[in-house]
Amino acid sequence: MTIERIIVGPLQTNCYLISDGGQAAVVDPGDDASVILDEIQKTGADLKFIINTHGHFDHTGASAAIRKRYGVLILAHQKEPLDGPPADHFLKEGDSVGIGGISLKIIDTPGHTKGGICLFIGNSVFSGDTLFDGNIGRTDLPGGSDALMAESLKKLDQLIPEGATVYPGHGEIFKYRRGMALEFLEYLQEGLPK
Repeated sequence: MTIERIIVGPLQTNCYLISDGGQAAVVDPGDDASVILDEIQKTGADLKFIINTHGHFDHTGASAAIRKRYGVLILAHQKEPLDGPPADHFLKEGDSVGIGGISLKIIDTPGHTKGGICLFIGNSVFSGDTLFDGNIGRTDLPGGSDALMAESLKKLDQLIPEGATVYPGHGEIFKYRRGMALEFLEYLQEGLPK
């Protein structure tokens, strides 16, 4: 398996190109479609899917151009409206997406949006805008929720293995340390009704 990070758009979104066994998927193609298309072509892999961890424009902006070029399905959570073309297939907790010889497991992580997801494979996690290195996704945008984000962070701390590589939607790739996601719970609790 190879994972390539492509930083795109004015918000410096991390788009990821995952390839294995001659097949590939692109995660969160937020902008700069021509750059992403060039990188897909360089792999020589057969693009199978576009996967959106959530629907914000900075994660979906290049989806239409990529789908037009490759005729692939756009995958997103069933509760997640996408800025751009709608999802062709809906994902939910426990689903898996196969690429070559690997399988990405879907974990529901609402909080930044209603239908946010993370993708797990082996010792790697694609966290979208749920968890960053030293921060979490905003909860004050439409569809955001402090309470749901708190539950998602608790879930992630149980599921992410110590030392796993986390590929966030923005910022640097990092190694997970048990308890990292829980460091933000007190901040979230301040905004919840007593």
